Amino acid sequence: MGELLVRGGRVVTGQGILEADVLVRDGLVAALGHGIVADGAEVLDATGMLVLPGAVDEHVHSREPGMTGKEDFSTMTRAAAAGGVTTVADMPNTVPPVDSAGRVADKGRDVASRAYVDYALFAALTDSNVAALEEIVGSGAIGFKAYMGPTTGGIGPPSDWSVLSALRFSRATGVPVFFHAENGPLIDGFSRELRDAGRSDPAAHSEARPPVSEEVEVARIARLAAAVGGGVRAHIAHVSTAGTLRILEENREFLSAEVCPHHLLFTVEDYAARGLTIKVNPPVRTAEHRDALWRGVRSGLISTLGSDHAPHAPEDKKGDVWGAASGIPGVQTILPFALDSALRGLMRVEDVPRLLSENPARILGIYPRKGALVPGADADLAVVDPRGRWVVREEDLFYKHPEVSPYIGMEFRGRIVYTVLRGEVIYRDGEIGGRPGGRWVTRGGAL
Repeated sequence: MGELLVRGGRVVTGQGILEADVLVRDGLVAALGHGIVADGAEVLDATGMLVLPGAVDEHVHSREPGMTGKEDFSTMTRAAAAGGVTTVADMPNTVPPVDSAGRVADKGRDVASRAYVDYALFAALTDSNVAALEEIVGSGAIGFKAYMGPTTGGIGPPSDWSVLSALRFSRATGVPVFFHAENGPLIDGFSRELRDAGRSDPAAHSEARPPVSEEVEVARIARLAAAVGGGVRAHIAHVSTAGTLRILEENREFLSAEVCPHHLLFTVEDYAARGLTIKVNPPVRTAEHRDALWRGVRSGLISTLGSDHAPHAPEDKKGDVWGAASGIPGVQTILPFALDSALRGLMRVEDVPRLLSENPARILGIYPRKGALVPGADADLAVVDPRGRWVVREEDLFYKHPEVSPYIGMEFRGRIVYTVLRGEVIYRDGEIGGRPGGRWVTRGGAL
């Protein structure tokens, strides 16, 4: 592997913005500085552009194994590359679920030849595997996902004892436990009431999963994490309510949190125009909750931005609200959304790598190998033209079913020009380059 010189850009990190060249050698960041000379190196002209560490999307669903009619590892990672995402962490609620050492190892090997970006794998936390957590991590799992309500793949919610045991393991090892915090019995009850009342409009989905259905689970997780003590890595996925933020504020020592672009952007008012394309779990909420989430982002209470990329085939999103699938594709639009939000003043430009690269990599235990532009780190980066604009079109999206994206027609400020993975240019101004070259990232290194 030769050298690559990214010349003349403005390097953006969570600590600030630096005008610097970036020299890459043998797939690693070799140096940052002014006027670097590298005879024979490939040169990317980044004059007037922003150079960011490649995004680490901590929350995606490739739908492998078992649901490749919705998406697959090739289409998902091609979309990631086009969106400036260089590492993805894939979730385990598949068919069958990834819930054992053998299934983690099988998946890691099966998808290797079709990965265009680097990838990590989560395992599901269940009552039946809580005694095998060390073995599962040894097989390559980056962490565990606990689904506190029903989900795809038939994964049941773990008991309080299983959660406590996993959090003890997390404290001892640093392995994160992610939580989908929704209460199944409450959702069942509210849904029954709404259906009995004849409701079938899209907004009924949000009413069937009101704030309390999330907040009671976050409060329970907080109490269990507090019982284990400081140092535990309990991470609440896709937070969506102001009440959840109050619980997080009271439990900063034990909890961290992710927010998704759709909860920062859409509200229940958007059902009228976008219909079931924005049906997602947890649901979009009122502007009051959305605005509270933005305050959480700006204050640092929310530490990561994840896409919860959850694609479906078009037929899955049709019908009435009770039958249509929940989930939004978003891995290709998460970095453009974040950059646009920063350029419009909703957060600082420096918040983008903090939320999308540095903090996710820290939580996953792969920082600074990933998520940083420092000498010795993997040379993963995105080069963005802040003056460019991208109006999202169906034909621009690399998903298996791009037509279900609710972002079609939206305009984002900041156009991704290059994506670089370990020193190789994998996306260049609209085109994916080369063969799949992604590697499996584990806590011990790349497999």
